Amino acid sequence: MNQAPSTAEPTSLLERFFKLQRHGSDAKTEFIAGVTTFLTMVYIIFVNPQILSNAGMDPQAVFVATCVVTGLSCILMGAVANLPIAIAPAMGLNAFFAFVVVTGMGYSWQIGMGTIFWGALGMLILTLLRVRYWLVVNIPHSLRVGITAGIGLLIALIGLQNTGIVVANPATMVAVGNLASIPCILGALGFFIICIFAQKGIHSAVLISIAVTTALGYFLGDVSFKGVVAMPPSMSPVLGQLDLMGSLDIALAGVIFSFLLVNLFDSSGTLIGVTTRANMVDEQGRFPRMKQAMVVDSLSSISGAVLGTSATSAYIESTSGVAVGGRTGLTAIVVGVLFLLAVFFSPLAAMVPAYAAAGAMIFVGVLMCSELAKVNWEDLTEAVPSFIAAVMMPFTFSITEGVAMGFIAYCVMKTGTGRWREIHPCSWIVAGLFALKFFWVDAH
Repeated sequence: MNQAPSTAEPTSLLERFFKLQRHGSDAKTEFIAGVTTFLTMVYIIFVNPQILSNAGMDPQAVFVATCVVTGLSCILMGAVANLPIAIAPAMGLNAFFAFVVVTGMGYSWQIGMGTIFWGALGMLILTLLRVRYWLVVNIPHSLRVGITAGIGLLIALIGLQNTGIVVANPATMVAVGNLASIPCILGALGFFIICIFAQKGIHSAVLISIAVTTALGYFLGDVSFKGVVAMPPSMSPVLGQLDLMGSLDIALAGVIFSFLLVNLFDSSGTLIGVTTRANMVDEQGRFPRMKQAMVVDSLSSISGAVLGTSATSAYIESTSGVAVGGRTGLTAIVVGVLFLLAVFFSPLAAMVPAYAAAGAMIFVGVLMCSELAKVNWEDLTEAVPSFIAAVMMPFTFSITEGVAMGFIAYCVMKTGTGRWREIHPCSWIVAGLFALKFFWVDAH
């Protein structure tokens, strides 16, 4: 009798804060959902340091930054928006930052982080002014599909490079590498493990693939054991190192705009996709606490640049937690706590070779390219812009150029066929800005 109030009180607190019963859930279900989501996306703490190290960033510091940013962002999403949505550094944008802005364009990673900051700040301003939803709704569907597929192709290309399956060739630009090498064999094996397990509905397919390929690399003498648990490395090599003034160079305007635009569509689309999976979306495409979710999402990207990782985004892997019953922010908070605890496993992250993470990158490309099935290929005014946006990203090794050429092609095709009335002012504005970039900024 005397123990009843003490056991009921925690439940009532959770109920009052998260409205579990109203959402048809309970604390146990939300915990299981949080663990499920964590297992499907924990690969990012291994992949992100691998990718950003190519920009010259300290991988151990990036590992801690990835865990901290993801943990705090998920907790904030759960507490403020009460949604089962996890946030972490975005696959695609991290590769764009490392391989295009830093390696390709020759800027320092500190300046690159500055461009991420300004792009995220722009997204926050658009969110607060309610412009973000207007943009998301009115960008042509064919371009959204093409941009998503193009990013996927670029990520896949980088993954194939990291395995050594695709190598540079002065005569043909690209060629097949040594397929008998350990990176090629284990990288390909990791990719097929993910694909097969994902087809079987195993949520932690990516994590299993990374573990298996890293273990095989160890037994083959290609990976050295560095331990399991340790105190977290220092974040000081990347913490607050962004160059805000250097990144305001007019030549980087297109990069900042690309970070803003791509992150805006990627994250907004994921927010809508996860809430739709949870049956929270109405006929107008709105979901509960939409503004709060988008504000948290934008603030997370800003904090990512400050703490030393790439732009963050809502993760589609959140649907795995939703699939097992997650319906409230308690799911996201569980994910966040688990990521904060992951900072003590830095030796494991240091063991993961580039080819072990490459399989995940190629698989992300597969998922993102599946969007092309949604294009109306019978209508060339829709198909051509989508195709151009998609193929120009890997062919130019630039998300910016793909987005730009896609928008310009859309306006050209619609106008040239007498269907200019179908062009929304939003598309004219974006195409015009990119045209100015090509003929004014790039030309000088």
